[in-house]
Formats: sequence, structure tokens, C-alpha cells
Amino acid sequence: MILVMLGTQNNSFKRLLKELDRLKSKDIIKEKIIVQAGYTEYKSDNLEIFDFIDKEELEKYQDEANLIITHGGVGSIISSIKKDKVVIAVPRLKEYEEHVNNHQKDIVESFSNNGYIIGINDVKELEGAYKESKKFKPKKYIPNNSKIIKIVEDFINMC
Repeated sequence: MILVMLGTQNNSFKRLLKELDRLKSKDIIKEKIIVQAGYTEYKSDNLEIFDFIDKEELEKYQDEANLIITHGGVGSIISSIKKDKVVIAVPRLKEYEEHVNNHQKDIVESFSNNGYIIGINDVKELEGAYKESKKFKPKKYIPNNSKIIKIVEDFINMC
């Protein structure tokens, strides 16, 4: 099963769902596709779409997924790579009025360059990324909390 996560911000990302729909209808993607669409309104006979669910149910889908395809939101990416999932991330882009700026390009590029995810810049690259995902071995995510711990320790020691 493939889980698609579009986040909870008030931004649409139909461009990604149209491409997934196309790949599924051409039988390029054979697995079941479940979409957490958030504010993206989209109808499809090929995709199982829901708007919002609670965190526990979303985590259950993440645990069951063989592949997670997500927008370039940090929360969606990190919650997926913490579960050692193969992730394809696609940034929402300002030029399509999917976000206020193109910061998601930087987020996706950073995680991709560090080997955690397969990052693509455009939905036209999704078919290739999907094929790559079959062999992709993500780098193990290890959170770096040392800076915040040092700040807290320094603060406590000042008191």
C-alpha cells in the first residue's frame, strides 16, 4: 500500500494527485493508494481519499505503507523517515499557487541530498522516482537534539 500525505495546511496539491491518478490508471502503480488529502479536493476512482484523520490513525497507515509519497512538509517527512519508510517527497510550488513561497524545494533537496528520501522537483518525475523507490535504501534518521539540550542545560546552570 502507498500512503500519500498532503499535510493539514490550507493549501491544495491537485497536481500531485492528478499524476498519481494517471500512473494508477495506466497500471504503472499497481498497489492500493490511500491519500490523506487535507484541503486538496479531488475525486478519483483510482485513489482512496480522505481529508483529515486523527494522528493515531495516520500513524497506523504510515506503519502499514510500503511507500510514502508526501508534499515537502518537514512534519510529514520526518514522521515517515523516523519509521524507516521509503519516502518520495514533492514540493508544493508558489508558481502553481500551492504555497506562499518555494521553501519546500529547499526542504526536499536537503533531505534528499542527505540520503533520507527520494526528492523530486516536479510531478513529471514521479514515475521515475516510483521505479527508483523499489531499490532505494534510505539512510537511517537519527535526530540531532544536542543543540537544544545544550541550550536547556546552559539555562538551568544559570539559575
